[in-house]
Amino acid sequence: MHTKNKIHKSNSKIKSFILGICVFLIVISANAQCAMCRAALSGDSNIKKAEAVNDGIVYLMVIPYLLVAIIGYLIYKMYTSKKKKAV
Repeated sequence: MHTKNKIHKSNSKIKSFILGICVFLIVISANAQCAMCRAALSGDSNIKKAEAVNDGIVYLMVIPYLLVAIIGYLIYKMYTSKKKKAV
């Protein structure tokens, strides 16, 4: 009985840690650019273009994570539905 409580507490700590990391990474803005992009978009006249490039980078970065999360959720649902049918 005590080992189940310890395992549950450790799983809870791990989940909280992972959630904290995810929230931290979401808050970070993507202001970095490659050297060529920075040279091409530097200057006051290209502010809108630079923001558009940064938004495009973030958009392209988010899509793979979304796909992995969706696939992981679907696998989790399949696993839990098989487990319920077995009981």
